[in-house]
Amino acid sequence: MVFCYMQKADIITLAENFINNSPNNYITEESALNPQCVGMKIYEAPIFAFGSADDKLYDKYKSFDIIGSHFLSPIEWLSDTKTVISFFLPYTDKIKTANSIDCCRPADEWLHGRYEGQNLLKLLLEYLINSISEAGFKSLAPSLDQRYKVSNEEKNIKHTSNWSERHIAYVCGLGTFGLSKGIITRKGMSGRFGSIVTELDLPKDSRNYSDIYEYCNMCGVCIDHCPANAISKNGKESSICSDFLNKVFEKHNPRYGCGKCQVGVPCESEIPMT
Repeated sequence: MVFCYMQKADIITLAENFINNSPNNYITEESALNPQCVGMKIYEAPIFAFGSADDKLYDKYKSFDIIGSHFLSPIEWLSDTKTVISFFLPYTDKIKTANSIDCCRPADEWLHGRYEGQNLLKLLLEYLINSISEAGFKSLAPSLDQRYKVSNEEKNIKHTSNWSERHIAYVCGLGTFGLSKGIITRKGMSGRFGSIVTELDLPKDSRNYSDIYEYCNMCGVCIDHCPANAISKNGKESSICSDFLNKVFEKHNPRYGCGKCQVGVPCESEIPMT
């Protein structure tokens, strides 16, 4: 195998070209839930942050008060990991606007973004992993790994996964949490996150914040928008949110989602003013 070195800019360009040129980034007539969704674009170009695999925050995530002992650090996924790559795929304005109209029911456009959008995110992960691996550096996406799992509350383990895309985004410097437990990036929080651990040693981005809610102005608009009443000034009650999402899934299987706390709010597409 011929080894070569990849720069951060190379990975970003690969991802941008993949998203902009992928036919899977558009809703087909066959899959569209309504005629207005035909040809709809799902994602805009992604934004990236690159973090260190040995960041001390990963040890803190093993605390029950944050995630739990079942959380696996980057080096537990890949022993020679040097870099953690986190990215955010912002939804298009059409998806965000459509989902802000009805206060109770998720828009068809949002359901497509959540379902077809997640399928495209997986394809992007596989594409980037293959590209980095072909350059000579082992890489993997924990969310696609057979070891990935979501734990329940048995044996004092909360309903959390052993790899949290939101928490990884926070470590890498992509953004901070909001009251709805979403991550607020410079492109807002309306979209999807993905991450890769790799042996490729890349320069790390600065984490330009110190508080987990630093980008949230605590305006409370997401509280009013939540149809399940799962959000308060104390944060979001995940079990209430999950129960509501389960009902959506039952009605729209295989599609699911809600996203009302991510649209029509100051942090929808940017970091809000204080």
